[in-house]
Amino acid sequence: MYVTAADGVRLYVCDEGEGTPVLFLHEFAGDHRSWEPQIAGLRDRYRCIAFSARGYLPSEVPCGVGSYSYTAHRHDAISVLDALGVERAHIVGLSMGGFTALQLGIHRPERVQSLVVAATGSGADPAHRAEFHSEAERIAEGFLREGSAAMARRLGLGPSRVQLKNKNEECWRQFVQHLGEHSEEGSALTSLGFLRLRPSLWDIADEISHISAATLLLNGDEDEACLIPGLFLKRTIAMAALQIIPRTGHTLNLEDPDAFNRTIVGFFKTVEAGAWTPRDSRTLGRGQIEDPGGER
Repeated sequence: MYVTAADGVRLYVCDEGEGTPVLFLHEFAGDHRSWEPQIAGLRDRYRCIAFSARGYLPSEVPCGVGSYSYTAHRHDAISVLDALGVERAHIVGLSMGGFTALQLGIHRPERVQSLVVAATGSGADPAHRAEFHSEAERIAEGFLREGSAAMARRLGLGPSRVQLKNKNEECWRQFVQHLGEHSEEGSALTSLGFLRLRPSLWDIADEISHISAATLLLNGDEDEACLIPGLFLKRTIAMAALQIIPRTGHTLNLEDPDAFNRTIVGFFKTVEAGAWTPRDSRTLGRGQIEDPGGER
């Protein structure tokens, strides 16, 4: 089915299962198909909603970098929920989708039951900001000059995605095939608009600190670009817990989908039971003994 975004862009949406809604937001190198292992595993218990972001076929590919801002992605997620009559949902975002999940937690908390923020923060570390901007431009140029099929293999063999190839060659080939089918224009504009122009997590630290939704941060220990941002988010969001998954890269949900599914379902159940609580403020110290002035 298709949903029309606030600015008229048509978005392709998958809606399967019944129960508490879960909205899945894909990464730059993915699309709605990236979440097939999660939808297959959860649709008996949850209403699973996934959509291809603007610029990702079969969604519409609008013209101009201005149509690909991170705020447009946030509004698109709300447009999908509105069109499907969903008041609140568990939000599961990977990488680019994780940034959108954080935006929903900041700006639309009334629509969020919980947040799963996975493999999020590439390029956010201030020490590597300029390098990330340059790479986003090179990626855009690559899609336009070399085409999606060539860029799919280059990205698939990158430092944070080769783990999928090493673990599951068939799944990796499907990942590369799907990425190779993406619109060159849509991928280039997303890289230049969303990736290059979104603010660093450090720049919006105050906004992030006000997130009140239960938050689960998931990172692979071999996803180098996201490790420091993951720690930053853990220290900034009072309702966040951080789980580091060993021998894992950027494509967390594909590298071990069964473990990923168990983890997020366990989190959902804890949240739904009202048992997810803020971090005890006494744990913020770096010392080893009780602070006499701390809470008891």
